[in-house]
Amino acid sequence: MSPESSSKRHSAARPIEEELQRAWMLAAERNVSLCVVALEIDCFGEYLAAYGRDAAEDCLETLERIVVSLLKREEDCCLRLGQSGFLLVLPDMPMLMGRDLANKINQAVRREGLVNKESHAGAVTLGAGLAVVNPEPPFDKDVLDTAKIALRKAQRRGLGRLEIADMRVSEKREVAA
Repeated sequence: MSPESSSKRHSAARPIEEELQRAWMLAAERNVSLCVVALEIDCFGEYLAAYGRDAAEDCLETLERIVVSLLKREEDCCLRLGQSGFLLVLPDMPMLMGRDLANKINQAVRREGLVNKESHAGAVTLGAGLAVVNPEPPFDKDVLDTAKIALRKAQRRGLGRLEIADMRVSEKREVAA
């Protein structure tokens, strides 16, 4: 992987909204779907209290390495989201491929075997919320909020869960009305 592609794949310096706008316009131009996946360590508050800030940061760095290693396309991007998670911006990715990627990430995290004695799983797990949209200009940041809401729903359902929010459904209804 070239340094240029590495910077595209994970860039803490690039603002989330700027990256979302770039991907939104790219997907709109190509007339394809955009998947946005919010990932967060389950039980992060408890992990932080048990292991401390340095260990939590080490864990996040390991998770970022795992996530970035699974991003195979140049357009895909992984950004830090808050203190305990990541945001994947995946232009030109169908919903089923986005779902499969989120599942592969969770499997890879489990294989890594990062210990979390505060979780009943005994290991670090990631909750995931996937929002999929067929973008049209202008940019609508609701896709980010929708991914975060889906993440919260997934985490309420348990550890290592994925919740999908298909924003294309409401678009179809509007066209039909």
